[in-house]
Amino acid sequence: MKNRCPEFVAKTLLLWLFLFLPACVTPPSPADRRASAEVQAARHDWRLLPIAAGPFEIAAFLPLHPVPAPHLTVYIEGDGFAWVTNTRPSDDPTPITPLALQLALAQPEGNAASLARPCQYTAPEATACSSRYWTEQRFASEVIAAMDQAVTVLKKTFAARELTLVGYSGGAAVAALVAAKRNDVIRLITVAGMLDHRAWTAYHRISPLTGSLNPVDARGTLHQIRQWHFFGGKDRIIPPMLLTAYRDALSDTALITLREEPEYDHHCCWVRDWPQLWRQFSGEGRQEPP
Repeated sequence: MKNRCPEFVAKTLLLWLFLFLPACVTPPSPADRRASAEVQAARHDWRLLPIAAGPFEIAAFLPLHPVPAPHLTVYIEGDGFAWVTNTRPSDDPTPITPLALQLALAQPEGNAASLARPCQYTAPEATACSSRYWTEQRFASEVIAAMDQAVTVLKKTFAARELTLVGYSGGAAVAALVAAKRNDVIRLITVAGMLDHRAWTAYHRISPLTGSLNPVDARGTLHQIRQWHFFGGKDRIIPPMLLTAYRDALSDTALITLREEPEYDHHCCWVRDWPQLWRQFSGEGRQEPP
């Protein structure tokens, strides 16, 4: 007899975990997930650096020997392994597939670093970690403040003057909210990104993210920042309509570019094609007009 899992588990995994693991497959342990990320980083001569930021310890991935340069691109991870079922949060949100880290490693040129979210790659009992920080309060004010501090540490490490922030999935909301607090972010890039969690939870008919800040509420500041938002035409987690709704909510859209990749979904094929996608926005201001 085949082992069949309840349908709601598979559906919840699709909506909440941002993973495409088969339902009822036991995920790797948090230690194994961390080891896998460190191996991927080490292949590029990168390392994991814990950054103390407010009540959290934020895991950063960056080159072993950072080279000072005026510009730094910081990638912010998605929500990770947040839920086991629709009622049970995971014990540790460390991602099984660290897609933001993989995007950073795929950047073809220039300085880059990657930031995990609070409680990813760390022992949850060792800091202020609570499951609320990877469920309903994943974008709480103290989370955004901590991520902002971590970005500042990376900026100083690379002696950078200006930043590009890249956020994947739920990390897009973090990137946007951090960008809205700073005056050194010249570009905000999102990949399959959540930019209005009220619209997202309403679309999926799931519980609202009570206690979380919402990027669309910072539109008075965000519309002044150059933005590129990449989204997949086959993405069922962040459907295209949510990105267009975010753009339309801003008072001035002159600095906003939406770029649809019709055959992509929430995971495929951002890392594979990132060097080509990255060049679409990285060359702004450096190319001669046609």
